[in-house]
Amino acid sequence: MSTAELGYDGKVAIITGAGGGLGRQHALLMASRGALVVVNDLGGAVDGSGSDKGAAQKVVDEIVALGGEAVADTNSVSTPEGGAAIVAGAVKAFGRVDIVINNAGILRDKSFHNMDPSLMNPVFDVHLKGAFHVTQPAFVLMREQGYGRIVSTSSAAGIFGNFGQANYGAAKMGLVGFTRVLAVEGAKYNIKANAIAPLALTRMTEALFSGAMAEKLLPEKISPIVAYLAHEDCPVSGEVYSVGGGRVARVFIAETEGYHNPNLTMEDVRDNFAQIRSEENYKVPANIGEETSMFLPYLK
Repeated sequence: MSTAELGYDGKVAIITGAGGGLGRQHALLMASRGALVVVNDLGGAVDGSGSDKGAAQKVVDEIVALGGEAVADTNSVSTPEGGAAIVAGAVKAFGRVDIVINNAGILRDKSFHNMDPSLMNPVFDVHLKGAFHVTQPAFVLMREQGYGRIVSTSSAAGIFGNFGQANYGAAKMGLVGFTRVLAVEGAKYNIKANAIAPLALTRMTEALFSGAMAEKLLPEKISPIVAYLAHEDCPVSGEVYSVGGGRVARVFIAETEGYHNPNLTMEDVRDNFAQIRSEENYKVPANIGEETSMFLPYLK
């Protein structure tokens, strides 16, 4: 096992929502290891309203004071124009884009039966569409240069479900699908895409944690896995990692061995439901080809 310290050797990283919380810690860590960082943050409230153009600049000032290099960007990820401007700004400042960390997010929680478009659409716009808007122009550049690392921020609220977060959970699980497809499309260009599901004390979660628990869930505990997934040495793509309080674990989507009958009926499903659901001999397909191949023995 190598004991050499990991560095970025001037790789250019765009980090969205980096004016505070998780994004700020990602930016500080990666800049300390030699990355050239674009600190993007609109500076809005937790629900996405308003803006504070100084939030991103404060983090840039911190990085520069510590001897790193960074520039501030205050464009919104929620529009195609904003995403394009963020990437263009990175190219103008540093000449290229090697890393995109999709971290920007807002909350508009409400139980599903009370949810309306004003609570749903802005959350999709920032979390899910925002990742599209920033990553797509960067992905084009990554393909051309034959290198890229993309890390998106999913959530246990999407992967496993959480009351009052149908909008947020749907957007966050959407980022898992987004990540899986980018891993497939980026493979031959040395572009790797992965996602995290973080558990941390931030503006968005401060009401949930207090006392000793809060002290153990500091946002800086999340950044090492993000920084590793964004590093050139990262060996995986298309994967999801749960992280919090110093614990890192892989989350994966698996498929059971299942049940087969070429003349399948509703009653067959009912009578064999336990076998259909049995978690013995499951597989973890890396892509749709591997998943489809699980059907082939039954289709001959």
